[in-house]
Amino acid sequence: MVRHAAAAVVLVITLSPSWLSAQSTTFTVTTDSATIHKGPSTGAAVVGHAARGRVLPVTRELGSWVKVAWPDAEDGAGYVHVSWGTLGQKAIASDRAQAAAPQTTRGVASTTPSSRPTAQAAPQTAASAAQAEQVRAVDSRPGTRSAASAAPASHLLGIGGRMGNAPAGFGIAARVWGGKGFGVQVDGSRYAMTSAVTATRLTSMELEPSVMFALPDRVGDYLWLRPYVGSGLMLRHQSLGAVTPGATSTTSNGWGWQAFGGGEFTFAGAPQLAVSADLGYRRLKTPVDGFELGGVGLSLSAHWYLK
Repeated sequence: MVRHAAAAVVLVITLSPSWLSAQSTTFTVTTDSATIHKGPSTGAAVVGHAARGRVLPVTRELGSWVKVAWPDAEDGAGYVHVSWGTLGQKAIASDRAQAAAPQTTRGVASTTPSSRPTAQAAPQTAASAAQAEQVRAVDSRPGTRSAASAAPASHLLGIGGRMGNAPAGFGIAARVWGGKGFGVQVDGSRYAMTSAVTATRLTSMELEPSVMFALPDRVGDYLWLRPYVGSGLMLRHQSLGAVTPGATSTTSNGWGWQAFGGGEFTFAGAPQLAVSADLGYRRLKTPVDGFELGGVGLSLSAHWYLK
């Protein structure tokens, strides 16, 4: 009796539809060509391209990016932006069903040789229609992502703000990355300081153009780190006057140079936003008596990449 019950359980599990057609998430390319990147950003290295209609198995969903199986990559995986296709579900038949399908097709073809093309094309058409219906059903569910109208950011041109402590001040920042890891950064800031030694107040506006070079990046499922080093000039226009109200002030121009190193952090959930931190050394060729304006300092910045 026990043997008969066990055999019945095995038979039910074997013939169960959920056993025969397990579901897995897939990504179907809907553009002419989808670029596969090393990390979840179009600024990451390109590892390949997928043509329209190609279905890629999804191993992880990361906000506006999905991680897919890509055998040509070093680790066998790549990242594609959701705006280049649609997410769906694909039925995976069991080994028994896959083995039985070719036998059935061959049996039909052998009995009706004249209708061989029709017999072979019918299962393919039915399978394609079933897969398309599954994709449409998944895309119609609330919260399911489909193709977006805007292309993802490529981390080429970003604008934002900057905060530094040598000297302390706030300003605007712009960053442009070119080919082969080279980039240009331009920061503009304003700060005001009062000296207890000379009883004077210094107000200065600075423009800092710099050249940068990106080191090999580090890409993960949720974080992309791009380390960099750079150097450039500091151009200042300053006003120096007494602390007492109504006192006259003098204006002058100065300059100096800086060298720095740091890293730019981008999160997969917000691929257009990058937060940077760098440590640098500033040297002023035209110092101001009573004020320490150079030396080692830390600066923080955030850039929103437009493209």
